[in-house]
Parts: sequence; C-alpha cells; structure tokens
Amino acid sequence: MFLLAACAGPGVQDRAGPVYWPKPPDMPRFVHQATLRDASSLQELSAAQRLRLGITGYARKEDPLFSKPYGIAAARGSVVVTDTVRRRGFIFNFWRRKIFPFGHVGEGGVMGKPMGVAMDASQNIYVADVSRHQVLVYDAVGMFLRAVGRPEDMDRPVDVAVTPDGARIYVADAGGIDSQRHRLLIYDAQGRLLSIVGRRGSADGEFNLPTHVAVAPDGTVYVLDSGNFRVQAFDAQGKFLRSWGKAGRDFGDLARPRGLAVDGEGRVYVTDAAYRNFQIFDPEGRLLLSVGGDDLFDKPGHFALPAGIAVDERGFVYVVDQLFRKVEVFRALSEEEARRIMAEDPAYH
Repeated sequence: MFLLAACAGPGVQDRAGPVYWPKPPDMPRFVHQATLRDASSLQELSAAQRLRLGITGYARKEDPLFSKPYGIAAARGSVVVTDTVRRRGFIFNFWRRKIFPFGHVGEGGVMGKPMGVAMDASQNIYVADVSRHQVLVYDAVGMFLRAVGRPEDMDRPVDVAVTPDGARIYVADAGGIDSQRHRLLIYDAQGRLLSIVGRRGSADGEFNLPTHVAVAPDGTVYVLDSGNFRVQAFDAQGKFLRSWGKAGRDFGDLARPRGLAVDGEGRVYVTDAAYRNFQIFDPEGRLLLSVGGDDLFDKPGHFALPAGIAVDERGFVYVVDQLFRKVEVFRALSEEEARRIMAEDPAYH
C-alpha cells in the first residue's frame, strides 16, 4: 500500500499541496492520498510526469476504465470495484501493479449487474448481482468459485457483507416498489439460508430499501436503511440492537445515503450524494466527522456522486464517485502527524 503515496491518475487537479480534513484551523484528521482511475494509477510517475502533473493537473491520458463504478472493497493491497454498466469487476492489485478485470468471461461466473462487493480474510470476493439474484464468489484474482443463494430467494440483492472467516454472508435485499421483501438475508459458508430478517416498514428491524450492509469487528451487522434515512444495527444472528439517523440537512442527518462501511475500530462510514461527502459515526451513532468537498469540481477529495465506500485494515478510506468515474483514497492521520502538520503548515498559523 506504500504505492498509494505516489499514485495519482489522470485528471487529478489542484496538486499545490496536501488536502486535509477538517479544514484549518481545526486539527486535521484525514489527508487525501490518491485518485484511482485506470492502470496509470498503479504506476510510479517519472520526473517528467510529476512535473506535468504539477503544472497541468494531468499525468497521462488513458481510456476510461470505469463506465459507472458502484461497489468497492479493500484489503491487504487489493481494491475491488464493480461497474454496473460494464457488468464486471476490477481488481486493483498494488503489489503486482496490475488491474485484473473479472466476471465478464468464464463458466458460471459472468455477471449480470454487479452491485455491492465484499472480501473475506482469504481475499475471496463476494459480489451481489441484482440481475442474477445471487451472490457470486471469486478468488483473489477473479476466478469464479461458486454462487450463493437461489435466485427465487432474492428480489434485488444490492449489497453483501461477509465475516472474515467466511462463515456468515449477509445480503441486503432491497425488494422493489411493489414488494414487501425488503430484508436482510443471512447465509452460511455453504450457501444455506439461515434466516430472514425484517420486511418492508419503518419499525425497529424493518426496512425501506436497504441498500448496504457491513460487518464490524465485534460481529455487529449494520444495514443502511436508505428509504428510512437511518442506519440499523443487529447482532450476528439478526436481532435488532439500535438505530440512528433521520432525513434532514444538519450534520449527522442523511439526505441521499449511498454507501456504508465499518473500520477496524467499529466506526461507521456513510456516503451521502446530497452532501457530496462521507460522515463518520461512532458505534452508537454519534457524528465524529464529515469528509468531502463543497463544490462539483473534479479535485482531490471532492465528489459529485459518491457511492460505495470501504475502509481497509490500515485505515485507508476508499470512496467511489460515479459521475467522475474515479475512486478517491484518504488516509487517517495519527495525532502526532496532525500536530506536526499544524506546527509546519502556514495555513494553521
């Protein structure tokens, strides 16, 4: 992952210096690290390319990799992005400095419309396919392994989460306009359906368009209940624990939530297309910080249409932007780093 310090794809603008959140005079907590767009994002830049990037904001031009990126997962030097228009996934492998497309060829593993994606500790990749009404499982380089679930059991599987050992697979089934099957499905490693949680509604444990699901290190399962503008928490068996969130325009409210992730400390990250940012909550739903831009320019750390979000084991945060067809990468700062930045950067004086 050290390569992220040097990679920046074409189209990255405003490289005058590091971009921090929150803005001065508050102590910085995150720094923009990289922008992923295509294969050039994985290569170290030459001196001439760095000079061109500094002057023009562009390193080199390649054909766009993404058409409409949506879901994202990240762990141990790999970042996986699904594309709903190209109907495949892409694996950014930082160790090999290569991109592996997958899900578009091969027996049984061709995707229909891939949405959310997750990875287990073995770096097996789980993709919720809304057209095939299944979860498709691939290995670390995109070779198809198996399918989870029967098509008749899922209306609109839009996201998936998995425990590190792969023993439990959680599927967000968003149902449809005329469906009452808005719920969370729980499968075991063999693909057997263990339980169905919830139905359409607004009471505790009910859902209205559940679009994303994530598993915390302590086993808590979080579901982004988008139509009810809230996050709901369940235990590993699907028992309701708590919820937070409401529609609104104040800090901590949700307006157009479009992505969900949990980091190693149990903090919950939610992207919002209306605010063009992601908000970070503690496990009880208290707002800690929001990160993002306040304009529609394609600049480092700025989004026009954020969607999927992921956090890896090192605390790097990855956010998909569908309009600009990119992935923005952020790094959490230690307190020591933050204090050094405040001491050295004139913007904080």
